[in-house]
Amino acid sequence: MYVVLLTFTAPMEEVDYALPDHAKWLEKHFQAGEFLAAGRCNPREGGVILTRPMSRAKLEAILCLDPFALQHLATYEIVEFAATRTAPELSALNEAVLA
Repeated sequence: MYVVLLTFTAPMEEVDYALPDHAKWLEKHFQAGEFLAAGRCNPREGGVILTRPMSRAKLEAILCLDPFALQHLATYEIVEFAATRTAPELSALNEAVLA
């Protein structure tokens, strides 16, 4: 699974203008079961996306189509990790149990 850290690289006015399209893009990937959580950082300098396990190539292809990426409004840091300990409500994501 991955944690994706978005950092805004453009003025907030530009980010806000693209936000509705970004929200639609997020919803598409939540509906596809690829994203688990997403939200703004505080302070509002970017955001975070938590994904299900997938290939890094697939994730990079998904991120390339984010309106923030298409409009050069954010950069992305991808952190891959294997969940080996989870809260009970997240046990389905515990890769140590799945192994």
